[in-house]
Amino acid sequence: MNLLMLSATFPYPPTSGGTQVRTFNLLKYLSRNHRITLLTQRSSTVTEADMEGLREQVAELVVFDRPADPTGRNILSKLQRFTTFLTAGTPPNVLSAYTPEMQNWIDQAIQANKFNVVTCEHSINEIYIRPEFQKQLRTIVNVHSSVYGSCKNQLQTKTSENTLRDRLNLPLLKRYEQRYCEKFTNIVVTTAEDRSQLQAFNAKAQFAVIPNGVDFAEFPYRAADPAGHRLVFIGAMDNLANIDAVQFLSLEILPGLQQKYPDTTLALVGARPTPEVLQLGDRPGITVTGRVPSMAEYLHQATVCVIPMRTGYGIKNKTLEAMAAGTPVVSSDRGLEGMSVDGTNSDGASIPLCALRANCVEDYVQAIARLFEDAALRQQLSQAGRSLIETDYTWERAGRLYESVLAGVQNN
Repeated sequence: MNLLMLSATFPYPPTSGGTQVRTFNLLKYLSRNHRITLLTQRSSTVTEADMEGLREQVAELVVFDRPADPTGRNILSKLQRFTTFLTAGTPPNVLSAYTPEMQNWIDQAIQANKFNVVTCEHSINEIYIRPEFQKQLRTIVNVHSSVYGSCKNQLQTKTSENTLRDRLNLPLLKRYEQRYCEKFTNIVVTTAEDRSQLQAFNAKAQFAVIPNGVDFAEFPYRAADPAGHRLVFIGAMDNLANIDAVQFLSLEILPGLQQKYPDTTLALVGARPTPEVLQLGDRPGITVTGRVPSMAEYLHQATVCVIPMRTGYGIKNKTLEAMAAGTPVVSSDRGLEGMSVDGTNSDGASIPLCALRANCVEDYVQAIARLFEDAALRQQLSQAGRSLIETDYTWERAGRLYESVLAGVQNN
């Protein structure tokens, strides 16, 4: 097949974050058997070495300059952007990544019948797809998470950065998501929760749940259990959901543990820590690392990886990576979204215990203390978690499922 893949986010290097990781690994798999043309945008941080590294993965790489960030953060500028959202129906962050030059390239290529399939790698790219494209080729959107579902969840959990703004945006996001879903023949999501959310917006589309995978070279299995009382959280430290999680972990969960285990430490590992995250490093036992060469090294040194997510839809790479590294995980239902880690899976098969669930402070303290005290349980979660990732969360498996979608074979 001749595939056109659209990614406003430059998907290289693949260690940069969730969007880049998913896009890069899927195109890497598909390039084995198909001719891929990738359209992407280049920001000022993209180097020539990055360009060459990505070009090696595709048949054709077409790069446009990323538009400058919208200027103006005053009330009038924000009001203008909201008014545009209200009238045009497209969120400001989607419009900010749009360029007429990229649209013209796509329009001409589709008109010339150059491709069998066009994919949007993240819903932000949907703006380039015209409804009439469905008459000529298969149109696919690879939704990393529902924007309406995420906003709704933040309001419900009181983790919204701006409650008034999000209350105003919520009905607009619902309208927006419903409209863009109608343009696609196939919709790909990472979890069953997102599928349920989006099926209501386009019952005619074929849906497929394709979770993320893990690069085992980046996240090898640990050599030994370090024991001790060391906690870790990994993730981009400028992400709203992660900021809420590390504040919850540092300010509400950790103090109770340190009362019982005074030597308990916490490493907050991830790039671009915001001022509120950096402030947590002033508290006893907490280290804020910033970007590190190897996430796996910190996971291997930790007794437990705590993932107390209270918001943010979609599957969590941090959960997959911690399990792959063999670090026992204590996480919320949100942090384990899309994963079967205990009981039975969707097919009714029994699943060994792979992680401990917690959704309130008391549950977290109890679960973590249990792991501090029980080496056998730590080893059980370590081995079962790694086995689960090797079976169900590899990029090879995700690539096969995605390839079936592109070929018109319905997976689930």
